[in-house]
Amino acid sequence: MRLLTPLLAVLALTLPLGAPAEADALTGTLKKVRDNNRLVLGVRDTATPFSYLDENQKVVGFAVDICLKIADAVKRELQMPGLAVGMEFVNSSSRIPLMTNGTIDLECGTTTNNADRKKQVDFTNTHFLTATRFVSKKDQSIAGLDDLRGKTVSSVAGSTNILMLIKANNERKLGITVIAAKDVPEGFLLVETGRATAFVMDDVQLSVVAAQSKDPAAYVVSQETLSNPEPYGIMLRKDDPAFKAVVDRATADLYRSPEIMTIYDRWFLKPVPPRGLTYNVPLSSALRWAFAHPSDNPDPAFYAH
Repeated sequence: MRLLTPLLAVLALTLPLGAPAEADALTGTLKKVRDNNRLVLGVRDTATPFSYLDENQKVVGFAVDICLKIADAVKRELQMPGLAVGMEFVNSSSRIPLMTNGTIDLECGTTTNNADRKKQVDFTNTHFLTATRFVSKKDQSIAGLDDLRGKTVSSVAGSTNILMLIKANNERKLGITVIAAKDVPEGFLLVETGRATAFVMDDVQLSVVAAQSKDPAAYVVSQETLSNPEPYGIMLRKDDPAFKAVVDRATADLYRSPEIMTIYDRWFLKPVPPRGLTYNVPLSSALRWAFAHPSDNPDPAFYAH
């Protein structure tokens, strides 16, 4: 007992010092967030209904709701309930540079998780699946890509969609003139004003932007796709396993819970601000499977259920 008592005394003195030492051991994003007392979300202003501005100029949307759930998990992990959550606007061209240079910590929008992007950044579990299609005016009777031969077609700069359009154009020798728009509204406006015959983008975004137009019945989304259904993921910095573990756990717990359906219905099956439009995008069987089996797999074939 005389040997044990000094040992207990030493342990009693050293244990309280363990918490700061553990905090000092933080690395990567968790350390950055703790030191700055701020987690920064990269958000979009026009990616309805994933991340956009409502009538009060507040950033809202499906992906934003998911990121706020992740933020809650980060607060718990760091034991910082008062942690500030900031927002920084990004677009298709700036989102990866702003992630890699440390300006933003999570990107909450419509970024496709693919093998090429994973060389620069990382992703958490898939939150949506979408295929690349095009929208055109019904009276143009554009049935497929071949009908766009020699036409002008828009897509968004820095997107996977514009790369698919360019690839199809080259492989099929379609002679399409490709216009790079800065975002989805600008790409659709080119079709609306007749400066482009079609706009190539993720099908869900095409359905949304057509529904928001002055005459939704005037537009049609193609049956032909330029891709298999591809996964959207919340983007985070590469080679940051501690932060990724927190984010992956938070999203997996959310996607396996009934709450994800409440969030999904709010943005895709019910009227959304600012105009009270309902986009009527039912949950696909593939996405239902992805929610039940959370994964950051970038391969579209993985989600073929």
